[in-house]
Amino acid sequence: MEPRRHRRLPGAPGHGQLTAVTLPPPELLARARLLAGPEVGAAVAEALERITGRTVERGGPADGPYVYVGAALPDPLRGDGLLWFHSVNAGTDALLGAGPWPAGALLTRTVGRMGERIAQYVLAWVLAECQSVPEFAAQHARAEWRRIPSELAAGQTAVVHGTGRIGSAVAGLLRSCGIRTVGVVRTPRTVPPGFDAVAVADEPVAARWVVAALPLTDATAGYFGAARFAAMGGATFLNVGRGATVDLVALEAALHAGSVGRAVLDVVPDEPAAPGDACWRLPRTVITSHSAGITADDDIVTDFAACLRELTAGRIPALAVDTTRGY
Repeated sequence: MEPRRHRRLPGAPGHGQLTAVTLPPPELLARARLLAGPEVGAAVAEALERITGRTVERGGPADGPYVYVGAALPDPLRGDGLLWFHSVNAGTDALLGAGPWPAGALLTRTVGRMGERIAQYVLAWVLAECQSVPEFAAQHARAEWRRIPSELAAGQTAVVHGTGRIGSAVAGLLRSCGIRTVGVVRTPRTVPPGFDAVAVADEPVAARWVVAALPLTDATAGYFGAARFAAMGGATFLNVGRGATVDLVALEAALHAGSVGRAVLDVVPDEPAAPGDACWRLPRTVITSHSAGITADDDIVTDFAACLRELTAGRIPALAVDTTRGY
């Protein structure tokens, strides 16, 4: 196997120091087999064949070099023949948590228009709350006529934990409605796109809404616990990141105490949540079954093609994942 080249990947703003990422040698990439997992549908497979000019193989022996497109990496393919894995999902925590990542293999992910979809999801719930939609729905069920004044979103503040592609998209759309957006960062830095300001983690910020858009890593597991919920001052909490970043017991206590006014959870720690799961019994909470940013086939094809163009040009793709950090 020919040696692979390593490049320094500039971290996204606030993501810490630079780290080494493997760039597949072009001579290997040019002759690599193209493998796809069962979750890659026929339409996507046909599009990948058009883009690459090679046949998509389903399974087969692990003779390298090869590129794999899918959601999970089968154990037989974890050898040194893997040049590049393109995930059909935006989150890669489950993929990386399944076992040691093959040394030198590039990992990219699918984002597509997910940021736009998730931003619309957050804005929809923000405006629904401002227009008292939950209260009117409950009144309708009781055939009750009672006027409820609306609340203006403009001029209020939303704090967003996670300032990457999705967090920035959420902040940008909220900001377009006149909502002041504050991004939470680990260390002071330049304000990222979409935000009005940044705050260091645990810096007090009075907010009407707190949005979680964090990936799941060792550093973010259980990130939203009793102390952070207690500091929210009655804000509505929306999680569009990863369920395991939230301590549900602490959230339940905060909802009962009033330090969290409402919660909208698109993700929970154990998915799919069983009918008897405690998450369904949280007060003033809506769960939306991990539906805020469902990946479309076009997203997979578009992002794979973009990554391939960058690799062919000798550049690390913008959608590359630092496998040591998990994002």
